Amino acid sequence: MNAINRIILDKAVSHVDLIPKLTHHLVNSGGKRLRPMLAIAASKLCAYKGDGHVRTAAAIEFMHTATLLHDDVVDESDTRRGRKTARLIWGNQATVLVGDFLLGQAFRMLVDVGSLPVLRILSNAAATIAEGEVMQLAAAKNTATTEDAYLSIIDAKTAALFAAAAEVGAAIANRPADEQAALRSYGRNLGLAFQLVDDALDYSGDSARLGKSVGDDFREGKITLPVILSFRRGNDRDRKFWNRTIVEGEIEDGDLEHAIGLMTRHKTTEATLERARSYGSIARDALAIFPESRERSAMQDVIDFCISRAH
Repeated sequence: MNAINRIILDKAVSHVDLIPKLTHHLVNSGGKRLRPMLAIAASKLCAYKGDGHVRTAAAIEFMHTATLLHDDVVDESDTRRGRKTARLIWGNQATVLVGDFLLGQAFRMLVDVGSLPVLRILSNAAATIAEGEVMQLAAAKNTATTEDAYLSIIDAKTAALFAAAAEVGAAIANRPADEQAALRSYGRNLGLAFQLVDDALDYSGDSARLGKSVGDDFREGKITLPVILSFRRGNDRDRKFWNRTIVEGEIEDGDLEHAIGLMTRHKTTEATLERARSYGSIARDALAIFPESRERSAMQDVIDFCISRAH
């Protein structure tokens, strides 16, 4: 991970002063580095002997960072990891363009790695993530969104990069197709679980540990699974509340507390976490084809962390 961080800092350099400033603002604010860690662990699980996995993992983190910059502009977010978002400091245009720069740098690094399968997996993931963002935009403030439609959105928007990060570990080691498929399944289901826990935490987490305000999704009118389930399970009065706050954006004092109360009554954050645990179980089973090892144990631990985390 130290080697990955060195590459990230090195590749964030540009003669355009704003690019390293804006990149370092987000990179230095922390983050779990889960996706590059998955790529490293998966490559070790598959007994990879080269050093291309480090550059690949750094490229994955650049891809993730780029999506965060773009997300904050699309969602008009004010905080990220407990700090002001780049868009608030430097503006939307600069933030989007630096995100594009990071994507370009990511693919430069992947070309240097020289693995066509790895390049294919991650370029497919980049396209899928963009599709997920557009799908989310189309579903924005739409309380008619079904659970299946929402799962398709987070499958593309979040789980695709988790899946790719795990799969490239097998691809770079030239492992057979069944191992690549197993790691892709592990990453995808881990990503779905991660996002569902994120959705639940926005209504039940602790602001200081989350690095953002509880209820950000609510204030931004985001359709997430706790909202979808609350809308479905509620009565006409409850649905009017969700239409006023989420669809029309008319949020009054006490509305967040009322939303959390409805979720408690209809047990929708609990249901969201239960679905996350189910995806976590699928991810765990996907690893079963690999022999016991330190790496497999660590990748199983990541599942437990993603589901039980408070941030």
